[in-house]
Order: sequence, then structure tokens, then C-alpha cells
Amino acid sequence: MNATVATSVFGVFMAATVALGLLATRGRRKGNGEGGGLAEWSVGGRSLGTAFIWVLMAGEGYTSFSYLGAAGWGYNYGAPVLYVVAYMSCGYAIGYVVGPMLWAYARKHGLVGITDMVAHRFGRPWLGALVAVLATVFLLPYVQLQITGMGVVVSTISYGAISLNWAYFIAFAVTTGFVVVSGLRGSAWVSVLKDVLVIATLGFLAFYVPLHYFDGYGPFLDRLVTEKSEWLTFPGHGDSGLGQAWFITTSFLNSLTVVIFPTTVAGYLGAKNADVLRRNAMLLPAYNVLLFVPMLLGMAALFVVPGLVGAESNLALFKLVVDSLPAWAVGVIGVAAALSSIVPMAVFMLVIGTMWGRSVLSLVPRLERRQKGAAQVVVVIAGSLALLLTYTAPNTLVRLSLISYEAMAQLLPMVLLGLMWRRLTLLGAMSGLVVGVGVVCGFVFTENDPVWGVNAGIVALGANLVVALAVTYAGPREHDDRPDEEVLARDEIGAPERAAEPDGAPAGTGH
Repeated sequence: MNATVATSVFGVFMAATVALGLLATRGRRKGNGEGGGLAEWSVGGRSLGTAFIWVLMAGEGYTSFSYLGAAGWGYNYGAPVLYVVAYMSCGYAIGYVVGPMLWAYARKHGLVGITDMVAHRFGRPWLGALVAVLATVFLLPYVQLQITGMGVVVSTISYGAISLNWAYFIAFAVTTGFVVVSGLRGSAWVSVLKDVLVIATLGFLAFYVPLHYFDGYGPFLDRLVTEKSEWLTFPGHGDSGLGQAWFITTSFLNSLTVVIFPTTVAGYLGAKNADVLRRNAMLLPAYNVLLFVPMLLGMAALFVVPGLVGAESNLALFKLVVDSLPAWAVGVIGVAAALSSIVPMAVFMLVIGTMWGRSVLSLVPRLERRQKGAAQVVVVIAGSLALLLTYTAPNTLVRLSLISYEAMAQLLPMVLLGLMWRRLTLLGAMSGLVVGVGVVCGFVFTENDPVWGVNAGIVALGANLVVALAVTYAGPREHDDRPDEEVLARDEIGAPERAAEPDGAPAGTGH
């Protein structure tokens, strides 16, 4: 009976999710030519207001990790999990400056993604394709992790009635169903439903769990301090190596990386003006308050369901509620967690499709004018590949996920420094990128992360910058007869509206 009720609730909400995503494009114009169509699909026609950008970017940042990983980290380690709140909040502050800059630059030159910007800045279409391939390697694990996360959630809240394999397929089918048709706008609409459920369910659990199991926060926190004090200080419980130096360097690196992460940039470029992004940067940190709930509940589970090991610890939050709440409530909480997988997965797939349609497949003459169609095909292929690897070789992408964020950080000099400093040469940027990614892979795959107590990615980024600057200063200046405003974004920060062009504007000289 419980399985039937919870599964029915889940099914109704999944149907509503697909319908909402598909309805998002009703009444929208298709744009001027294929380029306009791609802009409408990939960045919402650059017309999303503060509310939609807020829910979209909050949805992209609030993934299944928030229900599973955050609770699992709280259960296993304790204090180190707070790095998520730290880096996201700092990243929003940095985004207050960087977001409008990237928006203005892309708007002026008719660009729709980070690969476009790199190709335009250095005047090399092949460079955009190279970055697209590299970014896909490090984004695909996130798609797989969201499929896995939703599968675990669905199987758990259905009391085992839905197998993991069917749950994985549902995650793929629901997300692909609306993102191929409605693109970023559909993801934003679904984010509204997701955020309503996330705020409601986590707000409820924040009060329910301490009252139900401990008679309130006072007794719970007293018991936590008395019996589990190790979880409240760095480096947390166990021999994690996640001490203060790791916390600081990881928060710093991730706060820089998140502003140029391809999915974040997609959110930036969907805004109708730069002021939307500035307001959004001030409002988004409020959403981080919700992250404390699964972290605390993960530590509450230490007393209620002790002895969870390995991946089982990621279910710490759900083990608190499955046996104590009515089936319909379990179903609603499961839907909120599932949507926290679907929304970011949709954006990841959308960005991968856009990068390939715009920067890789467009190099083929026959596909250059079919960028939107090519991007939609890539979305299906990327999602199918992630699903296939989830079934057949899950550890392959899990290992790649270990270096995803740290490796993506190595694009910082090429993207931000390249846009702000015209002197940076292509050879310098490429040399730094190769060294940075190589150092990250070396440390992570030899299990030396953290290294010397700090995040290996920050060490790699330091090497990246040193090499990029050394090669740039040692080599000849690159000749570029384009005027400054065609290359740099720094002068566009103050008055982005001047840079506005129609949505269907042609791409910059890099294409």
C-alpha cells in the first residue's frame, strides 16, 4: 500500500514536470533564422527576468547532492561539508561582477556559451570546439551523478517497488522529454515547481526530525556536542584530511570556478539585462540557508540510524523519513529530491548540446545552419551515453567526477584573464591549460588530493597561471587587427545595455 501511494504521488508530479516543461515555449517566437532559434532554446531568448534566473540558478546549484551528498557528508565527516555553503556564497559575490561582464560580451557578439566566448576572444573556431570537448568530459559525470541520484531517491521512496534500473531510465526520459523541446526556458519553469517543493519539504523536515526524534533542537544539539563533538570541528570525523587549509583553498577555488562553469554561464546569458544578474547575485545566498537542513539531518541520522557505511550513508536523510512519515509525504519529499536531480541534469545536457551544436558540429559546413537541431540531437546522445554508462560502467564516470570541478577550474585563465587582458596569447593560454589539467589528473588519480593539506586544483591552477604568463611574456605578441571592443569585455561592464543586439544577431568573428 505504501509503495502504491508514494509511487502514484511521484508519477503525478513527473507528468506535471514534463507538461510544465513543454508548456514553457507556448507563444514564444522562434527567432530570426537558426541562430535566433538556438538563442531562444539555449539561453531562453536572453529574456528571463529576476525570478526565473533566481530559480534557474538556484536549481542548477541545488542538486541531488543537497539531499544525498550533503546529508552523507554530514553523516560521515561533519564540519567539512560546510565548504558548499562557503564557496557558493562567495561565488555569488564574484558573479555580481563577472556575470554582467560575460552577459554583455555575449550579447554584443551574438554568443550563446563559454565556448563561443573563447573562440571569439582568440579568433580561433577550433579552440571553441576543443574547449567544448574538454568541458563535455567534465560535465558528463554530473549528468550521470544526477541520474544515479534520482534513481536512488525513486527506488527508496517507492519502498523498492521501482528498481534502480527503471528509476535511472525515468530520470533520463523525463529530463530529455522537455529539455529537447523547450530548452532553458523549460528548465526555468520546472525550477519553479522544484523550488516550491524544496523549500516546503526542507522547511518541514527542519522542524519535524528534531522534534520527532529528539524533542527539539536543544536536546539534539546537546547530544551532538556531547557525543559527536568530532563532527563539529575540522578535519571532521575520521582521517579525512579535510582540514582548515583544504576548506579555505577549496572554497576559494570553487567560488572562482562556479562563475565560469558552463551551466552557470548559461544562466547568466539567459538574463534580459545585467541588472537582473546583479539583483540575482544578492538574492541567491538566501537559498543557501536550505543547505544547512540536510547537513544537520545527516548528523541527526548518526543517532537514529547508526552504522551506515559507504554509499549507504547518502541515504541518511531518507532513512529518517521513510519509516516515520505517511507514504504520501514520503512521495512528496522524494519528488522534491528527484526534481533536484532533473533541473541541474537538464541544464548540464542543454549546455553540452549547445557547446557541440555551436562550436563543434558547426565546423562542418552542412551543419553550420542547423545548429539548434544538431544541439538537440547531441542532448539525446549525451544523456543516452550517461545512462548507458550508468548501467554498464558506473565507476568510469564516478572517477572522472573526482576531477570535474578542479579540472574545469583550469579554464579560468583562458576565459576570465583572456577577456580582461588582451596581452594573453593563445599559446600561453593553451600551455597553461595543458599543464593545469595534467597536474590535476596526476594528483587525483594517484590519490594525492588533498596535497600538502590543500586542494590539488588550486596547486594546478597556480601552475597553470605561471606557465600561461611565462609563455605569453616569452613569446611574440599576437597580431590582432580587431579593435579593443571586439576583443575585450572589460569596457562593457558599466553600460551593458549599449552592447545589446537582437537575439538573432550573427556570431562574432570567431565563427
